[in-house]
Amino acid sequence: MTDSSDHIAWFHAIHKTDVPRVGGKGANLGEMTNAQIPVPPGFVVTTSAYQRCLDEAALGPKLSAHLDGLDPADPNQLEDVAQAIQAEIIAAPMPSEIASGIREAYGELGEGLVAVRSSATAEDLADTSFAGQQATFLNISGADEVVRAVQRCWASLFEARAIFYRAQYGWDHLSVQLAVPVQRMVQSETAGVMFTINPITADRSHVMIEAVHGLGEAAVSGMVTPDSYIASKEPPTVQETFLVPQEQQLIYTPDQTDDAGDHTTWQPLDPQLRERRKLSDDQVCELATLGIRVEEHYGAPQDIEWAWADGSFYLLQTRPVTGVAGGAV
Repeated sequence: MTDSSDHIAWFHAIHKTDVPRVGGKGANLGEMTNAQIPVPPGFVVTTSAYQRCLDEAALGPKLSAHLDGLDPADPNQLEDVAQAIQAEIIAAPMPSEIASGIREAYGELGEGLVAVRSSATAEDLADTSFAGQQATFLNISGADEVVRAVQRCWASLFEARAIFYRAQYGWDHLSVQLAVPVQRMVQSETAGVMFTINPITADRSHVMIEAVHGLGEAAVSGMVTPDSYIASKEPPTVQETFLVPQEQQLIYTPDQTDDAGDHTTWQPLDPQLRERRKLSDDQVCELATLGIRVEEHYGAPQDIEWAWADGSFYLLQTRPVTGVAGGAV
């Protein structure tokens, strides 16, 4: 594996202090990798690649012109501006050196299926909650498709809701930059999110885990109501379970695509699995133990995305819990 360059940074060479270079998500993926947390391997296309693309295409003034006079509270105007800016970024030629670097890194990763995710410099931080405002593309295969997905992630920095949130929090649109983690895809049998604090009661002695069959995007998108499990921390012991039947799951379908052209679609769940709990008590305790390790490493409660595949848990990202019932953590 090559060392990191200006435009490509491998997870093993990234730490939590590298947010300006790799964004919040990328910094946390690198930090967990170096802490020996089970994270699928990958690399980050750095913010310098995004900025170079904008600079070489002279996009800064064009984007500013679109944003000047924008009223974010006007949904029609907001959507028009968002679409115009995204079209400008997607149409801009990617510098050949950056495209070649992405293709080379993808080859070193072993090619195959990857997740291509957005990592802004104003997300996954202790005092902001911009997570989820930009795009994620799952089950991307082939060097050219990875390059294309990276550029689509750059464009997603100017999705309507991302523009709205930055305006709401007073962030300058052009000062926020985007990095793009490219990570080995985990075809999860079960996945979801975990909070190393009970976000409803603010009880720090508990871990709350939400789980769905299939890919975790099903829970994140709100399309499926997950099972919920509450575990104590010392020692990890299941305290409560809330089970919800599941009718459909989001999975990789190589012969089908969704509306965006991605090979990730909703499929009916096997009837035998619909009523079955997503995690056993032993799995809940194993996952809670991993979450406690991450919390202890960062020194603060964490909001973690996880996946279970081939008999193992993987952590896909972590961020600080920025607020719970009764106030911020």
